Amino acid sequence: MGVEKQVINEGDGVTFPKKHDEVAMEYTGSTASPIRWPKSHLHPGWLYDETTADNKGKKFDSSVGRGNLVTEIGVGRVIRGWDEGILGSDEAAPMSLGEKSTLTITPDYGYGDR
Repeated sequence: MGVEKQVINEGDGVTFPKKHDEVAMEYTGSTASPIRWPKSHLHPGWLYDETTADNKGKKFDSSVGRGNLVTEIGVGRVIRGWDEGILGSDEAAPMSLGEKSTLTITPDYGYGDR
């Protein structure tokens, strides 16, 4: 699967990042239950986990309250799933300025088996 994108709020639809652009993003990273992959239900900022009461996976990192992550995109400075989720791929359109999306990323496009 690689990366699946669910748009929560549309961006401006005209300003798209290109490889080597500096982007700023707010994020929350969470793990998914090993029972279901891929998930069919998502919460903004969280992966679906049917084993928890609120269906949210375990949060492992977040920029919320710390400030945006600012990085060069498309050059491997972040996980492959972020590069492709932001720049777009054969399966998904690129994000545009101001867009809020949930990315579902398979382990091989994320942090592997850890």
